[in-house]
Amino acid sequence: MCQMSVVFEKDGNSETVLKSVSRLDAGPEGVEVSALFDEPKKVPGACVKKIDFMAGIVTLAPISSMEGE
Repeated sequence: MCQMSVVFEKDGNSETVLKSVSRLDAGPEGVEVSALFDEPKKVPGACVKKIDFMAGIVTLAPISSMEGE
């Protein structure tokens, strides 16, 4: 099983949202991540910016920062 760490990047700062993530659901209002033994965490207003499969990191960013790219 491949588990990822999810970080939220805003204004040049990164914050870990959750480690050992086993599920990520992206929708129009944000992203929800969950791990096997933790409650799901919602990141409202976020979207997936990039996924680094080799490092095991999903980077989220505010939807507003991704508009126009």
